[in-house]
Amino acid sequence: MNKEQTYVLPQVRRARGTVVLPGSKSISNRALLLAAMARGRTELHGVLESDDTEVMLDSLNRLGIPAEQLAPSTYAITGGWSSLRPQAELFLRNAGTAMRSLTAALAWAGGHYQLSGIERMHERPIGDLVEALNQGGAAIQYLQAEGYPPLAIQPATLREGHCFQVKGNVSSQFLTALLMAAPLVAQQTRQAVHIEVIGTLISQPYIAITLAMMADFGVVVEREGWQRFSIPAQAAYQSPGVYQVEGDASSASYFLALGAIGGGPIEVQGVGSSSVQGDLAFAEVVRTMGAEVQYHAHSLIVRGLRVAQGDRLRAFDQSFEDIPDAAMTAAAMAVYADGPCTLRDIGSWRVKETDRIDAMQAELQRIGAHVEAGPDWLRVHPVTGDSWRSARIQTYDDHRVAMCLSLAAFAPVTVTILDPGCVSKTFPHYFQVFEQLVQE
Repeated sequence: MNKEQTYVLPQVRRARGTVVLPGSKSISNRALLLAAMARGRTELHGVLESDDTEVMLDSLNRLGIPAEQLAPSTYAITGGWSSLRPQAELFLRNAGTAMRSLTAALAWAGGHYQLSGIERMHERPIGDLVEALNQGGAAIQYLQAEGYPPLAIQPATLREGHCFQVKGNVSSQFLTALLMAAPLVAQQTRQAVHIEVIGTLISQPYIAITLAMMADFGVVVEREGWQRFSIPAQAAYQSPGVYQVEGDASSASYFLALGAIGGGPIEVQGVGSSSVQGDLAFAEVVRTMGAEVQYHAHSLIVRGLRVAQGDRLRAFDQSFEDIPDAAMTAAAMAVYADGPCTLRDIGSWRVKETDRIDAMQAELQRIGAHVEAGPDWLRVHPVTGDSWRSARIQTYDDHRVAMCLSLAAFAPVTVTILDPGCVSKTFPHYFQVFEQLVQE
């Protein structure tokens, strides 16, 4: 779908069917980098085909670790971090997972690297991560604004102690980056590496993904709560041979919501009770709003209400600190609730692909909702009767804004999504899949 296009949402009354999720972005990019750092050859199956994974694949290629595509969504990577090209310039677009994780991994690679992105990436903070790395002996410089990309990385001089401290209240990706790179430090120093979190750690389930995947690649991290993590001196990544990427639980939220407001049943294949992803908790959000959810090991089935026939979801007031990405879907569902819905602890929205608190407030108001907002919260009042407004939805080059506001298809007005092609960041065929599930 071309980025210059618009997409007029069909006015629908029901949703039902089966969807097979694309691979998880979070898991795909972690797996690609872990395979590149591991000894041996890894076959990765189910890798997400999207802008963000394309960025990681391109970066690995530029660093001298090409990925061989064996089939759609299947790649083979032979690890070789110790023999990277000594210099490279990487353009990471707006891929936060790639920018943060590569910054930490390349800090200990002994070469000269420059990392940059689009304008919005240069507005997304990275100072807490860079400060933690530099205190440990890395040599990372800001090329423009202090605390933000683009960055220049020079060879490091490791310091004694090998204890890194990082703030946990801005982005869990900073801690993920330090954890994934820590075995590289252990290999060079032959000493254990410790990482301490300063303050409260947000998005803890994403750290759980990181720890589980590091274990899959041979490195077991000891932790004391969510405040201190220890990587053993002998830590070294080893290929598991074959690694299967789960479906994307964040993307599952849109289809769980469709089943909750469009009656269903909708079966979501690719995540289930065996999933390691924290965003699976969104299934409980739709359950508290009135839907029925059945759990299977690798799938979910949701049956819900019929908002197009006047049914109303149950309102909520809760923290979404652990599932900030899926929380956007809850905000879009709130227009169909029986009272005001409050999303708390979502301050991380402000440093994502766009300022998502401002964006969701503006676009939900555009379709007729009354929306209040604060530094880390959003309150959405339901839309009823004559309050609905036809609208052209701005998407801010943010895939999640476009996808969650597709739920406005159940409104009795015409809603147009501008720049629908922005969904290519994580789900290039989202609107085609959406059309297969909704019924007018």
